[in-house]
Amino acid sequence: MAKTKKKAKAKAKEPRRSLFDRLADGIRALRRLAVRVLLAAVALILLWVAAYRVIDPPGTPYIWSEADRLGGVAREWRDLDQIAPVMARAAVAAEDANFCLHWGFDVDAIKDAIEEGAGRGASTISQQVVKNAFLWQGRSWPRKALEAMLTPVMEAFWPKRRIIEVYLNVAEFGEGVFGVEAAARHYFGVSADALTPAQAAALASVLPNPKRRDPTALTPALQRKAALVRDGAATIAADGRAACFES
Repeated sequence: MAKTKKKAKAKAKEPRRSLFDRLADGIRALRRLAVRVLLAAVALILLWVAAYRVIDPPGTPYIWSEADRLGGVAREWRDLDQIAPVMARAAVAAEDANFCLHWGFDVDAIKDAIEEGAGRGASTISQQVVKNAFLWQGRSWPRKALEAMLTPVMEAFWPKRRIIEVYLNVAEFGEGVFGVEAAARHYFGVSADALTPAQAAALASVLPNPKRRDPTALTPALQRKAALVRDGAATIAADGRAACFES
């Protein structure tokens, strides 16, 4: 009995915690919860990126939104071995000539873009794959920050062949036309493995703004671009800058 009374007195003497202390405890608990949620989100994203190394993306946020808007889209997956090699070379020549030489960011292209102003893009194929496969469209800073964080992660998980393969299968080539197989059939009536150098260059020349361009009716400016793309595709094949996705 005496011990019980002593314990009761000890409890009674414990100072009552202030509202500030309880509020601080609540903030700390919320902070711990936020950290756990953030770590869980990061883990899920890493698993998502890792999964797409071996699982073909069933679609992308943008493809799904366009399918909903248009009532459907044309898209059919093709492995890289089922795509004419000249198409991959043309896409690299048009969008990211140093694709095989960088780790996701082309520093020289970024410097050139800064010097030449906002009209010149500097996004690599790797960055475009991250944006198309995992994120949303637009130029907001949150999206760009996520893109900058995920690009080296994807480069660490995926070989270059996988990056260009996914790129060619999720890239938009026209209104409701996604992937090079759908584009080859829509514009030229052939499969992606039968594309000629001229056709591949024409398709690559409409990137990255295909809705305003038609590869079968190129403007004089786009005809010049297509010619440069065709020459560039031959150049990177000769100088080894296509080796990372053709070996």
